[in-house]
Amino acid sequence: MQSLSVYRLHKLLVVVGLLHVRVNAQTSTADRTTETGEAAITDPNEECSPYSYPPVVNQLSAFPSIWEAASILSDDSAAQAKWDSISANIPSNISVKTQPPASNYSSDDPDCWWTYSLCTEPKLSGLPVDISAAPEPSTLGYGFDDGPNCSHNAFYDFLLSQNQKATFYYIGSNVADWPLEAQRALADGHEICAHTWSHPYMTTFSSEAAFAELWYSMQMIKLAVGVTPTCWRPPYGDVDDRIRSIANALGLQTIMWGYDSEDADINGQSITDQTVVTNYNNFITTASNGTFNFTGAIILTHELNNFTMSEAVQFYSQLKSSFQHIVPVGVSLNKTQPYVETNYSLPTFEQCKCPLRSRFEELEF
Repeated sequence: MQSLSVYRLHKLLVVVGLLHVRVNAQTSTADRTTETGEAAITDPNEECSPYSYPPVVNQLSAFPSIWEAASILSDDSAAQAKWDSISANIPSNISVKTQPPASNYSSDDPDCWWTYSLCTEPKLSGLPVDISAAPEPSTLGYGFDDGPNCSHNAFYDFLLSQNQKATFYYIGSNVADWPLEAQRALADGHEICAHTWSHPYMTTFSSEAAFAELWYSMQMIKLAVGVTPTCWRPPYGDVDDRIRSIANALGLQTIMWGYDSEDADINGQSITDQTVVTNYNNFITTASNGTFNFTGAIILTHELNNFTMSEAVQFYSQLKSSFQHIVPVGVSLNKTQPYVETNYSLPTFEQCKCPLRSRFEELEF
């Protein structure tokens, strides 16, 4: 995003200030060693000041460099063994792609490349269809990409005040930087999915490198939060049947979307603040017109920065009025076991249609 204008910055600061629902003033004695302590911080500047969380910091050498493209580390026998066990089943006849799509790519889209044709029904046999809508009527599969954001306490406080759960697609490098923020999603009863290690266009990576992006994001979430995701979302929606095969081999369900708020794409020219407002309003109008009376929807939104989170808060009441149910994507799918580990569960869709629970049972870390 480009630099904010003075007016826009003032607007965001006012909105973010209104989000803070905790009344205790932040002091210099904040506990930055536990999820509860980190979640109590109300000053965004303090939230975004670095801290050291030993369970993660002490294991960073077992992961790729933060925010650099992942590859299997030479001394990581577990990752290498897993890749060796699935690599023979990953299609070798689907080529690595370029961005933007090359002009000579076949117009019939043989690889079901979403970036090219918005394809979500794999053409390679044995692969499940991508989830791009909540299957339940008048239901919004609510979720946010690119977290955890270091200053998300105000946003998560708002969701908590509304008893609202969501799906969060976490980038492994962000989890490494902000592990206690990642823990809050689980503590508050949200669903966590993987969003790769460094947020690349996945189809531009070799199969082994794409595997590493998914593997290390999953392992970092496990290390920091205590659970291993069984869902993921490709950055930029960039997925084809080769990448789907890798994700599927890792037990990851591919979650896409049918509508885009474009809240993370502002460039001050073709996409502006008003574009995002218009997109939200159009989506709400579409919902109000009965389009989702038989099958629900998923809209792409982000936990990227104060603007994206503030827009989510601004439009929440209208979304709530336009849909009968707003639930995590996993709940809309009746996916009660969202992680590899079995000591944590989500409610069924029927259970979540009632007033939502305030806070799920926390895991020990």
